[in-house]
Amino acid sequence: MRYLLALALIGATGLAQAAVQTREIPYQDADGKRLVGYYAYDDAVQGQRPGVVVVHEWWGLNDYAKRRARDLAGLGYSALAIDMYGDGKQTEHPADAGKFMQAALKDPKAAAARFDAGVELLKIQPQTNTEKIAAIGYCFGGKVVLDAARRGEPLAGVASFHGALVTATPATPDSVKTRVLVEHGASDSMVTPEQVAAFKQEMDAAGANYEFVSIDGAKHGFTNPDADRLSHGEHGGPDIGYNKAADESSWADLQAFLKEVFD
Repeated sequence: MRYLLALALIGATGLAQAAVQTREIPYQDADGKRLVGYYAYDDAVQGQRPGVVVVHEWWGLNDYAKRRARDLAGLGYSALAIDMYGDGKQTEHPADAGKFMQAALKDPKAAAARFDAGVELLKIQPQTNTEKIAAIGYCFGGKVVLDAARRGEPLAGVASFHGALVTATPATPDSVKTRVLVEHGASDSMVTPEQVAAFKQEMDAAGANYEFVSIDGAKHGFTNPDADRLSHGEHGGPDIGYNKAADESSWADLQAFLKEVFD
């Protein structure tokens, strides 16, 4: 009986230790701006593993972006939700979110440098395989990772979820060096059919290896369970909405995509 109890205790201890670990990590961009990253990894995974950067929606580095980092860690990746606004800034007010986003995108070179600072932070984590790095982004973050692909960032892959498709720095022939996945809501009123067509034309002209998935019935923000609440908040909100089926199908697509690009 004591032997069985001891085994049970050892097993319970092992289970408690094998879990997703998280921590906030302060860092800086090239201009010395204070940023706050949210890092997650599963300590049950031995050794180094591929790394994935997560770029937040226009709301900022909120609980949703952090949850996605934890989700990726649970899949066995080294995951870092980066800070594109500074000081971990976030909001639920659409007017403020718009101002934060505009400020972050005002200077494309500064935005690129801030993204690169996040990539470098992920690479120096001891759990990260620096030869295998991908990036995913939501809404504003989708644009950030697509712009990284456009300028030839040496990433294994980038994936955009309900991301903005317009850019001030379009891809040029052979500039896209990485695989690209775009998960787009067919009912997204914030991204026009003309913008979708222009994006595809841009990627085709650049010779990019990309996949564009259009999901029927999905609106902007379809992966975020808070989208319905935020669209009807006290301040009024954009035309966004959660779609469970679209969330699940796009996440399954991402898992397959990451396996392919890292293999």
